[in-house]
Parts: sequence; C-alpha cells; structure tokens
Amino acid sequence: MSRTQLLETTDEAVAGIEDGSTVLVGGFGLAGMPFDLIDALIRQGARELTVVANNAGNADVGLAALLEAGRVRKILCSFPRQVDSYVFDELYRDGRIELEVVPQGNLAERMRAAGAGIGAFYCPTAVGTPLAEGREEREIDGRRYVLEYPIKGDYALISAHASDGMGNLVYRKTARNFGPVMATAAATTIAQVSEVVPTGSLDPEAVVTPSIYVDRVVRVEARHYTVEGAR
Repeated sequence: MSRTQLLETTDEAVAGIEDGSTVLVGGFGLAGMPFDLIDALIRQGARELTVVANNAGNADVGLAALLEAGRVRKILCSFPRQVDSYVFDELYRDGRIELEVVPQGNLAERMRAAGAGIGAFYCPTAVGTPLAEGREEREIDGRRYVLEYPIKGDYALISAHASDGMGNLVYRKTARNFGPVMATAAATTIAQVSEVVPTGSLDPEAVVTPSIYVDRVVRVEARHYTVEGAR
C-alpha cells in the first residue's frame, strides 16, 4: 500500500515545515514552479529557510513572494540575477539574504547524488574560478576536478501534471525540469498536481517520479503566471 497522502488543501500539504528547514523548490523560471504550495508556505509562516532552486525568483510571485515575505535566510541557485529578479536583488544588496551560486549541472547532480546515496563526487565545472576557491581538487587522467557534496532537502515542493491514487507522478513538457531529482533528494516530497487519476490509469512507462519518492499530493486548479507578476 502506498504511503503517499492525498490531501484536500495546500495548507494541509505544507503543515509541519519547520523554521530553519532546507526546502528544494522546483521550477525553471516560472515553468513548473509550485506556486500554490509556495503561497501556502507563506501563510504557514516557517522562517529562516534555506531554499534550493534554479533561480532566485521572478517578479513578485512564487519563490520571489517567499523571499519578499522575509522567510528565506539563504538561497542556493544557478541564476540569482535576471531582468525581473528585483526582489532578490534588493534583499542581497541590503545584506538580508545569503547566496551560494552553484552551476546548473552541478546543482542537478548534487541533488541526484543525494537521492542516490552518493557521498561526494568530482566534477570539472568551476575549476579555475572563484567558485572553486578553498575547495578540494584532484587531478584525474590529466584533468582537474573539484569535490562536490550532495544537496539534501528536508522538504521538496514540486509541481507535476498528474498523480494517480498512489502518488505516481507524470509531468507536462518542460515543467518537468528539476522536480524528479528534487523528489529523490528530500526527506519529505510534496507535490501539487492539476489532476488525480485512478490508480492503474497511468501508463507505467510515462511515470517519471514513482510514488516511493512522494509523501504528499494535493490537487490544485491550473493557473497561469506571467513574469510581470499578474495571474
């Protein structure tokens, strides 16, 4: 029997997230971002969070809204600055948020390593750059590599297209992005989906995230967000 909980509201889904938690937040820009779960997390009130995401928020919705609410102590991401990252920019310039820049491939691989139980790995990305300063390096077959450690999450907030009754997830096109790897790297994975279908109705070959990695599922109405912040 699946251990995945099918919940009625997003507030139930994020209940229990503690102050100081490390939260992995899916999405590539706005694509695949779990907006409803983030809104619920803002209402829930957890503070001093460490957030791991691809970028540092867009406009004033989703992750940017969580930053603006003052709930995030530190963010690990690949793209902290872009044309609409004004919330993060202001916080960072004022010294109100910490930043760790992680190259995008490393970000994905470090979370994959956490999910696979890999203690650490060597990667050539960042060799010879400020990101490698103070880090252990090793030469392998004539090439320099930097030691990278896994990124684990206490919670992952992800968005998928559909779930069955057991919590098996399928995604829609590029909205898939970081969701699957984050689901494996978190102690508790919470997924918002557009629909819940009967168990057995999903093609097993199309299931990307098996239910074993999913703890809570909540269905939400599909909504469209823009970079200007309008819904």
